[in-house]
Amino acid sequence: MKIDLAGRVALVTGSSAGIGRAIATSLAEAGADVVVNGRDQARVDSVSHALGARGIAADVGTESGAQLLFEQLPSVDILVNNTGVFPARPLFEISDDEWREIYEINVLSGVRLTRHYAKGMADRGHGRVVFISSEAGVQPPTNMVHYGMTKTAQLAVSRGFAQALAGTGVTVNSVLAGPTMSDGVLAMWDDLYPGLERDEQEARFVADGRVAGSLLGRVIRPEEIAHLVTYLASDFSSATSGRALGVDGGLVPTILP
Repeated sequence: MKIDLAGRVALVTGSSAGIGRAIATSLAEAGADVVVNGRDQARVDSVSHALGARGIAADVGTESGAQLLFEQLPSVDILVNNTGVFPARPLFEISDDEWREIYEINVLSGVRLTRHYAKGMADRGHGRVVFISSEAGVQPPTNMVHYGMTKTAQLAVSRGFAQALAGTGVTVNSVLAGPTMSDGVLAMWDDLYPGLERDEQEARFVADGRVAGSLLGRVIRPEEIAHLVTYLASDFSSATSGRALGVDGGLVPTILP
């Protein structure tokens, strides 16, 4: 099976680092005309240059930032809603403003972009929308309940859009990512296990029970998330819509999401 996305314009939000960058790289390798997005102009420029792609710096976690993106990129064929933050906070210490902020960034960013771009996809009779959710959406972590809430919300939003776009040729799916070796996780490891090599940090992370329940016994690599997203962006996934697909290493102990 060879995935060919030539001629498709693909926007990956939050793609100047981590999982988003891996997704942008994979889509570009499959031939898509990728648009890199992030808040920092220098990082966006660096990644887009490395991929030979277009870059647009815009904060899609805000209405004004999304509008800036729309003005520069009126339509896309593939939309990957990847932008998100995952701060750890004790539940009783999360303020109203923090609840609102994480909802704006993790949920409303994808709502805004899908609402805008999916209409054009439907008019053209083809399109792909993918929400990067998390296994935290079905088993919220105690130290990040607000994050888990946004990931659960993404599942409902993704299914809702899929239903609204039924029969149009546009599919909408979400990906349940598990603990992944992203830039944020690597930074956390440096705080938890200073001075250790990466493989030693990962071993400690696993031994400490941070991925308890994983059938892999290790942390997922960003490209493993990207491979599933690339499949969902392709014509091979034409009969898959309204679903939540796991790339969590079997961390969620169920045969259904």
